[in-house]
Amino acid sequence: MEYLRYDIKNQMSQDYAKAFFYGHEYSENIDIKKRPTVIVCPGGGYDHTSDREGEIVALQFLAAGFNAAVLRYSCAPSRYPCAVIELGSFIKQLRADSDKLHIDKDNMIVLGFSAGGHLVANYCSMWSGELITGVLNCDKEDIRPNGQILCYPVITAGEFLHAGSFMSLLGEDAEEMRCKFSLENSVNKDVPRTFVWHSYEDETVDVRNSLLYVNALVDAGISTEYHMFAKGAHGVSLGTRLSSKPEGQNIEPYITPWIDLAVNWVK
Repeated sequence: MEYLRYDIKNQMSQDYAKAFFYGHEYSENIDIKKRPTVIVCPGGGYDHTSDREGEIVALQFLAAGFNAAVLRYSCAPSRYPCAVIELGSFIKQLRADSDKLHIDKDNMIVLGFSAGGHLVANYCSMWSGELITGVLNCDKEDIRPNGQILCYPVITAGEFLHAGSFMSLLGEDAEEMRCKFSLENSVNKDVPRTFVWHSYEDETVDVRNSLLYVNALVDAGISTEYHMFAKGAHGVSLGTRLSSKPEGQNIEPYITPWIDLAVNWVK
């Protein structure tokens, strides 16, 4: 296994994001020469990045034969657009290193949990715009996402919003600006193919966040796969002991199929 750490300087602040890459060693004896890469953005309400939604998830994709990475993006007191700039910078660096790391640069998937899902979905709506390309001084193809996986994502700033995420993302301007970041309204032709899952029982981020977003994707003609599980609290991650809290919470066998479904979707 190849392991690399990237320290990503944010050109819009003094922040440094930490990012980690896990890849398969190249071998002439293995038929696969370049592999898809899944970049995991943990949740945490834009207040922190959850340990239960980071490396342990990335390693499941590594075990499935992909390259995998984790972005520990800047959170509060850092504000928008720090995190989306960092995600674009990481994609740019991995694409630049694609030959060395044996990355299929046309199959780079971004995955986000909860507020990390908001980051990923926001990035997938705005990656081709002048904000990110201007800050990173790059061509938009350098930072193109080829797909997104959203796990119980924060989406809407309307009736079913998760207020804490928007407060951490926007600070004192949250009330005035949050409608701009209600992502069911920002879906456009540049959003890549999408996989979404959520739990009906989620009492923290209402499942209607996902439903609003999936409806917008379908209206825009974006290829979409969506799964709503009947059971599962918010922050369940893999649903196994590997990602559970020390007290044994967040073990939910009902939702564990999502990782295999997502692996098959990437393939």
